[in-house]
Amino acid sequence: MSDRGGSSQTHMMQPIKAVDAGVLSIAYVESGPSDGPVVILLHGYPYDIHSYIDVAPRLAAQGCRVIVPYVRGYGPTRFRDPSTPRSGQQAAIGADLIALMDALDIERAVFAGYDWGGRGACIGAALWPERCAGLVSVNGYLIQDIAKALKPAPVPQEFAFWYQWYFQTERGRAGLAAHRGEIARLLWQQWSPHWRFDDATFARSAAAFDNPDHVDVVINSYRHRYGLAEGDPRYQELERRLAAQPVISVPTITLDGDSDGVIPATDGRAHAAKFSNRVAHRVIPRAGHNLPQEEPEAFAAAVMEVLR
Repeated sequence: MSDRGGSSQTHMMQPIKAVDAGVLSIAYVESGPSDGPVVILLHGYPYDIHSYIDVAPRLAAQGCRVIVPYVRGYGPTRFRDPSTPRSGQQAAIGADLIALMDALDIERAVFAGYDWGGRGACIGAALWPERCAGLVSVNGYLIQDIAKALKPAPVPQEFAFWYQWYFQTERGRAGLAAHRGEIARLLWQQWSPHWRFDDATFARSAAAFDNPDHVDVVINSYRHRYGLAEGDPRYQELERRLAAQPVISVPTITLDGDSDGVIPATDGRAHAAKFSNRVAHRVIPRAGHNLPQEEPEAFAAAVMEVLR
């Protein structure tokens, strides 16, 4: 598998726009007709909007208005108030999605994502189903069950989560601050063993980690999910609702990469009860964790399917 056409070192997703949305000034790119059905594509850690460099044009060519934001702590997205806690908790990611829609006067959209972005998409679909026209989520149901987060996983899974344990320590915080690019590159390699990305492709996304809030947001994200860090009090009620592990009722397609080096592919049955309207679960051959950049055709096809 190689880095796909259109994602050469000179090709950037642009122009970058920005809008005040809730606690953030959210940077994003937009493509496709302004009156088309809206699709919002959300990236994860440690990636950026260029995970969708080959997905976005496919969707735009089929008439979609495509919006790809930089998640809090990435790229040009910024906190509007220096006093706002630099939280990376799950409720914040979901709330940012809805705040972006409100700021852009978008009533409904398809939510699609992986990793942090898939979690934000699942949260948006679960808590605001009237705003969600459909969901595409890599790795299934991604809403964290924080009350059960300290239950050990199978040993191979614990091994794959090494970076999460590292980030619980102050040594890990210092390591992320000093070596954010090296950590990210190692995770890309471990999580997507068949993806042959080049130096320019990595550098293009790694620039997003230079955000001044990146370290604080990432560290809080990985500590909060285990109940080991406080969240922003403004999201307390949302976290309470997420603790109930709400069922997602919108049309949904879940995807797994069969070579995902951090979340192993499944047959989808473990999460089936969490989706009352799942259209399909698919395992994509040779795909790793960054599924939309590795297999953009499969990801874009899933988005179009939930739109129909």
